[in-house]
Amino acid sequence: MTYCIGGHYIRLNFDGDEAVLDALLHSFLPFKKELAEGSNILFEIDIVRKLKEIPEEERRLIRDVDTGNGMTRVDKLKDGGYQFLVRDIFGTPCALLITSRKFENCKVALRGDFGTKRFALNNALMLTYAFSAAYYDTLLIHASVVRHAERAYAFTAKSGTGKSTQVANWMRNIEGCDIVNDDNPIIRIIEGKSILYGSPWSGKTPCYRNISCKLGAVVLIERDDHNHVEPLQPLTAFTTLLTACSAMKWDEDLYQKVCSTVSQFVETTQVVTLHCLPDADSAITCCKYLEKGN
Repeated sequence: MTYCIGGHYIRLNFDGDEAVLDALLHSFLPFKKELAEGSNILFEIDIVRKLKEIPEEERRLIRDVDTGNGMTRVDKLKDGGYQFLVRDIFGTPCALLITSRKFENCKVALRGDFGTKRFALNNALMLTYAFSAAYYDTLLIHASVVRHAERAYAFTAKSGTGKSTQVANWMRNIEGCDIVNDDNPIIRIIEGKSILYGSPWSGKTPCYRNISCKLGAVVLIERDDHNHVEPLQPLTAFTTLLTACSAMKWDEDLYQKVCSTVSQFVETTQVVTLHCLPDADSAITCCKYLEKGN
């Protein structure tokens, strides 16, 4: 089965009923697409029934990563690849993922009931996509995105600060808006331009749209007692965007590639801070400022 996500094709090999895979990956249905002639596969993943953990002497623990909905243990393999043990919020192992050095070839085994397997497969695919695509000027970022006048505006902030609230305010108070993604959109540099894509991963909001448009700005949200927009200096803009990206700091090659791509985004895209209240005027103030810059 092939899918086109963020302009990149991925292939899943599943020895079972296609309807079962569609049910496990309901959010991927808008992205299902036959491989176009002459196109390359970003990564290929085999979904297998059983997969043995790599012996301890052939791997090294990197760290346990808090994914927000569970913990994932990351081990580096002697051959340069990785082993990920995905655990749910209760600490129960639900997927074992083993990858090649640059994530081009992977195997995953799922555990538990249907709901657990769906959670595990989505998480395994999200991290595989994020790390494999990073080598191709493509980043998965933590942001909520609204589109207006054919441009995407990505709002990022610490959890609970108001990303989704700001998008909702745009939807209610600015005519002609729609939501692209509410948690994990994709951004790419293509021919020197910043392009944003919807993705199959959108947090608690079921917004899985296979669309793309020019990225107008990245907006860091900070609570304040009045609404105003502040442009960020390049170094602060770089740090803001890097913090929002999925990256593995312990993998020097991959991390340097992410940093290089973030630098390109900072050179081509507005990055600002919206100091705001959670009200209608914050959206209007922000929209006027950003569209003046575009």
